[in-house]
Amino acid sequence: MEQKLYFIDLFDCYGVLLTDKQREYFMDYYFHDLSLSEISENHVVSRNAVSKQLGEIVHKLEEYEKKLHLFEKKEKFHGIIDKVEDKKIKELLESLL
Repeated sequence: MEQKLYFIDLFDCYGVLLTDKQREYFMDYYFHDLSLSEISENHVVSRNAVSKQLGEIVHKLEEYEKKLHLFEKKEKFHGIIDKVEDKKIKELLESLL
């Protein structure tokens, strides 16, 4: 479950860098909880093609994070915000995310 949430967080950061089809497969699997068979039926492709594509998508998301560190920076930024006591400054910082 923790890994699933991590991939969803990476998708939030880097999903725009994926193709439309990759975004559809990812959302079907991770957001709509469809099985590989259900996704393959919906997109008229083999179950193996869906599995391979999801593996490539996850790999791409991990590679983007290794190079850009957006998720890591976002997490650190949240840690800083949590330490801020001034409500107005906290709201201003949260608006930057």
